[in-house]
Amino acid sequence: MKQATTSIISTSEVMPGIYLTWLESPQIAPSAHPGQFVMVRCGEDLECLLRRPLSLHQRDSDKLALLFNVVGKGTHWLSQRQVGDKIDLLGPLGNGFSIHPASHNLLLIAGGIGIAPLYSLAQDALSKGCSVTLLSGASTASQLYPSHLLPPEIKLITATEDGTGGEKGLITDLLPDYVSWAYQVFACGPMPMYRVMSTQHLVKAKPVQISLEVRMGCGLGVCYGCTVKTKNGLKQVCKDGPVFDLDDILWDEINLAPK
Repeated sequence: MKQATTSIISTSEVMPGIYLTWLESPQIAPSAHPGQFVMVRCGEDLECLLRRPLSLHQRDSDKLALLFNVVGKGTHWLSQRQVGDKIDLLGPLGNGFSIHPASHNLLLIAGGIGIAPLYSLAQDALSKGCSVTLLSGASTASQLYPSHLLPPEIKLITATEDGTGGEKGLITDLLPDYVSWAYQVFACGPMPMYRVMSTQHLVKAKPVQISLEVRMGCGLGVCYGCTVKTKNGLKQVCKDGPVFDLDDILWDEINLAPK
C-alpha cells in the first residue's frame, strides 16, 4: 500500500453520470490486482475529508483507470478534474479476485456499474488464455457499459429491466443458461443481485466470488464501519474483502448501504 499523487491522463463520461478516468500511477498500478481498490481524496473542504473507495477498473503498465458514478459532492469534484490535474490516492487496498489454475471458462456478472472491478479481472483472464463470458445488466440501455470499450475476445450478453437493451429482465434471470459452462463465477453488483444468486441452486454449485460494494470510512480496517457477518465470523470488507465467496456471507444478516 502506498500513498501517491497521480496525474490525470484523460476523463470521459462513458454513460450518463458515469465517468472513466485514466491516471498516471507508477507507484500503485504495477502492484495492483483485479478486485482491489484505492481510496481517493476528492476535494479539500471539510465535506470531502473522507476518501472515496473506488475499484481499480483497468491497469496498463504504470497507468490505472477508475470507473465511478457521480453520486455526491466528492465524486462530482473528481468528475470535473482536467488533464494534468493531481489526484491523491491510497492503495492498492483489499483482497481481490483469484482465478484457479484449472479454470478455463469464466462467467462474469455485472449489475450496473458493477463492471468496474470485473474489467481488470477479464483482462487478466484473457491474458492467461481463459474464455470469458460477461453478463451485463442495467435498468435501461443507456446504463449498460459500452460494448466497444470491452476487449473484443469477451462474449457479451446484456439484459435491461425495461427491455431497451438485450434481454428484458434481471441479469440473474439469465444465469441458469450460462452457469453450467463456467469453471468459476465472478460478480459485482447490488445486494439484491447477490441475494438472488445465493438462492439459485445452479449458481451455488459453482465457486462464486463476489465483490461487496459498501460504505467505507478509512479503507484500512481501523474504523470497523464496513463489518459484515460471515460463516467465519465478523469480517471487514475493506481489509478481508472486498472479494468474498458468495456462500460465506450471511445474507439474511447483512444490511449495508451501497457506496
